[in-house]
Amino acid sequence: MIRLTNLADYAVVLMCEMARADAKVNAQSLSDITRVPNTTVAKILNLLTRSGLLISHRGLKGGFALAKDAKLISVADIIEAIDGPIAMTHCSEEQNSDCSFDEICVMRPHWQSINGAVRNALAGVKLSELIITPHNINFLNDQQITETSTG
Repeated sequence: MIRLTNLADYAVVLMCEMARADAKVNAQSLSDITRVPNTTVAKILNLLTRSGLLISHRGLKGGFALAKDAKLISVADIIEAIDGPIAMTHCSEEQNSDCSFDEICVMRPHWQSINGAVRNALAGVKLSELIITPHNINFLNDQQITETSTG
């Protein structure tokens, strides 16, 4: 089974809350909303800030905010900020793998294309898509039906 680390999973959850808030949010508020421990939230926020996905605002009314529009942030961006490059196997990630079969491996070029496909799929999912709730979807569908019938 292929799984994200817990930190990457939590990072996606935290980024969704940041996008929903559309304002500065502090670590404690995010911890309270998501129930992710405050120390873990702080660690993730620092990694996301270092990667350029968040902006840190210091001071009494400080907090964190998205560095760019949620439509421009992908799930791949978030995962890579926490876990590094997305790779299905070590050899698809590194040029110099320590695998003893590296020189004779017939799968290596295929793993690289599979890796690219997975990364592209995650890059295709934008943060803005993840914050749409079932209520919002119904509202959007109703709006489209209304606009189509009156248009």
